[in-house]
Amino acid sequence: MVEHWSPKPGVGRSSRSSRAKYYKINMKIKLYIEESYKELTQKVTWPTWQELQSSSIVVMVASLIIAMLIFLMDSSFSNIMEFIYGLFY
Repeated sequence: MVEHWSPKPGVGRSSRSSRAKYYKINMKIKLYIEESYKELTQKVTWPTWQELQSSSIVVMVASLIIAMLIFLMDSSFSNIMEFIYGLFY
């Protein structure tokens, strides 16, 4: 196949160069997936069951404390606003 070159972009482009471009992109994606799998299986240190349980308990306790603080703040502001509105109506 003979390629004809033109000064205009996109004119005379062969399908071979576009196939090569897609092949290169596919190889990059394949390499990324292979390296990600290798890193997750060989380089990452996963927590033990004991560490996972203790971390989960810490997260649950912290979430409950934050939820209670937000509830108290919301209730306080609601009471304050009801008091202020009660003064005017």
